[in-house]
Parts: sequence; C-alpha cells; structure tokens
Amino acid sequence: MCSRAWGRLVRDAAEVCRRTGGSARRESASWFLPAGNAACSRGGRNGFIFTPARFITSEAFLHRLMKGRAAEADGSFYRLPASVLPDSGEQLSLLLRHPDQPDNSKVLKVAIIGSPNAGKSTLSNQILGRKVFAVSKKVHTTRSRSLGVLTEDDTQIILLDTPGLTTASKVKRHQLEKTLLVDPWNTVKEADLVVVVVDAADRWTSSRLDFEVLKCLAQHKDIPAVLVLNKVDLVKAKDKLLDFTAELTCGVVNGRKMRVRQVIKPPWAEKRPERDPELLLDEDDAEPEGGAEPNSALTKEQLKALRSQQGWPHFKDVFMLSSVDGEDVETLKSYFMVAAKPGLWQYHSEVLTDQSPEELCTNIIREKLLEYLPKEVPYSMTQSVELWQDGENGELHISMKLYAKKDTHMRMVIGTGGQMVARIAREAGEDLGRIYLRDVKLNLSVKLSK
Repeated sequence: MCSRAWGRLVRDAAEVCRRTGGSARRESASWFLPAGNAACSRGGRNGFIFTPARFITSEAFLHRLMKGRAAEADGSFYRLPASVLPDSGEQLSLLLRHPDQPDNSKVLKVAIIGSPNAGKSTLSNQILGRKVFAVSKKVHTTRSRSLGVLTEDDTQIILLDTPGLTTASKVKRHQLEKTLLVDPWNTVKEADLVVVVVDAADRWTSSRLDFEVLKCLAQHKDIPAVLVLNKVDLVKAKDKLLDFTAELTCGVVNGRKMRVRQVIKPPWAEKRPERDPELLLDEDDAEPEGGAEPNSALTKEQLKALRSQQGWPHFKDVFMLSSVDGEDVETLKSYFMVAAKPGLWQYHSEVLTDQSPEELCTNIIREKLLEYLPKEVPYSMTQSVELWQDGENGELHISMKLYAKKDTHMRMVIGTGGQMVARIAREAGEDLGRIYLRDVKLNLSVKLSK
C-alpha cells in the first residue's frame, strides 16, 4: 500500500473512532415549549436549569426524532468521512460522478443565513465534521456561496453556506465583492429549509433580527425557517435567552404563542438600551425612491412595515447552541436528518464540498490573514498559485504568492524576521492537511502589487 493511501486510511480510522466511540451523548429534551406544553424548570444560579442545545417543536416531531436516534443506536452502516481531493481534475470528476444513492434515499437542502460574523461557517463545519469553510473573528470571511455535503446512511444534507447579509452601500464603501450582495439571496431560492443564525452574545443582534434577514425571510415565506441562537456559551445570564427568543420570534413559534413566565426584577436591574428602528440602518442604506430595494421583490409599503418589526413570527423551531460544541450541534444535525424528504441525491457520498482544492487553499489562507492582520490589510490582499504538485512521499507541495497594495501592508504580512508569514503558512498548511487527508507543505511569499 502506498504511503498516501496508508496515511488516508489512518486518518479515516481516527475519524471513525472519534465519531463512533467514547462516552454516551447527553440527550436533548425540550427546554421550553409553546403554550400548552411544560414550561422551563426552575433551579440553578440564574433561576433556570439550562442545557445548551434545545429547540421548540411539536411532540410528534420529538417522537420522530427520538425514534430516529434509537434506530441509529441499534447499529447502521457508517460511511468513512469524505474529503477533498487535492487534484482539481479528480475533484471535478468526483463532483460529476453519479450519486451512489440507495433505493430509499432522502435529501434536504439547507441555506444558512444571518448577519456577518454570526457563526454560520463555524456551525456548518461542525455539522460536516470537517473544516471546509473559512472562519475568523472579522466580518465577511465568507465572500461567496459555498456548498458542503453530509451523507449518512440513506440521507444527504446539502449545506449552503452564504456570506453575511449586507447592503449595497457597504459593499461599495468597503470595496467588497458583489457576490456578498447576490449569493445569499440566490441561495435561499433553492433551499428546502432556511436556518437563521443569530449571535446571542451580541447585545445589538440578540434581540432584533437584521433588516436584511427580515427582507430575505419575507420574500421567501413559502420556505420553512428555523432560528438558531448561537454562542449561548458566552451569555452569562441564561434566562435572558428566553427573552431573546420571544423578541426574535415575535412570541410565536410554529404558529403557536410562546408562554414565557415573567421574572420580576428590582428597579436597579440592568436595562437593555432601546434603539430606534430607523437608526439600525446607515443613512445611505435607506430604500431608494420609487419602490422596492435591490434584491427585494417587496413593495415600499411592505419594507416600511418590516422596519418596525423586531423578529419573524413564522419560525418553525428554535435552537439554542454553541457552534463550537459538537454535542450541541448534534441536535440540529439530527433535526436535519428527520426533516429530510424522499428524493434523489445530488452528489456522490464521497463529496464533501463543491469548492476546488485551490479555492479551499485560498480561503484558508485568507482566514489566517484576517485573524492576524489589522483593519483593512487582509481585505486588500490577493493571492495566486505558483506551485501545486505531489511530493515523492505522498505529501502535497503548495506555493502561493500574496500581493499587498502597500509597502507597509507587505511588511505587516512578513512580520519581524518573517515570523508572521511563517506562522500563517504553518497553520494554514495544518488545516489543509486535515481537509485533503495528507501532509501539506505550504510555502508563502509576499510581493508588492503593481
């Protein structure tokens, strides 16, 4: 067996052990429910017993979900984790390969949308069980629509990871790609389910949906949507999550009014500052005269009504989780599996993403640039592939050239004694090795663009 095949076998075996072994998962029962079901229980430091991954749903759906988990526990066929082929020709051939679906195949296309930096890509990576989408603490890490594929047993989940919803004025002001404007809207059109991710730890976004998100939901009312409150591990007062949910859903989930018991607070209790809906938009983000906004089929009257709306009253379910916690995300993943409908797979079970190996490499390097460089520097950087070839021992040699617009930017990327560019190359190479399932030797050079 060649070293390349042996290395992939060892990594696959390790991944299988990680996915199937170890301690039993904690079960996820509903934390709070619509009126008519049991309310949340008291106790704990903040007055509520809190377990991160929770959702609001019907009892019938809960029964189906638990039944599905029981069947999984009985033992079923487990596929080896998919990966990305480092050769672009082979990756394209895999994407065009006929799906190896069973007779009773099911499929679900999920569009993940939300404001910039809400944690959409991190959530997608956790669901896939492999880092496929670049993530960073800065906004607009995802610059275009990307696709991830999760295939388990007879079900295929297609995750459509999108850039954060933004406005035309911001794209123009910051000289961003136009894909940030177009891709999220086009992606929702082809989805079977829309997942709206909200940063629960952000004091401004946790109690009001972004206006661009509201527009997108209003334009696609026929597509079921669920709300995901992300980063709940960073929220100290867990009982506030109930208030956030009530505000973001207008107090209605799956057509039923929520019953949230009010907590009496002393006069000195901290109050959340109110913001005028008109102040949520930049001055140059106001709708143009004469009708609807770009990317929107809504009338001026409908848009005006949405501006006074704090949440969306048509969510089917609500999840509370931390996207960095695999056990939390498992609940959402199980929900997708149960929600999948009979249908033909779109991809072969070995497909992990529709991104080319070069695109993945560029995105991972951009992630590191965003992570370590200040302000506008990483957004102005461009890249080109100089070398892409196999080594004698099965490793992959990649040489990328980074172009900086200013001499000061170039010096920042290189760092003192070349330490910064060496760190970026080392960390990006490690990430790419886990994606390609082979050793990656990444070399980066920096040049001043003309």
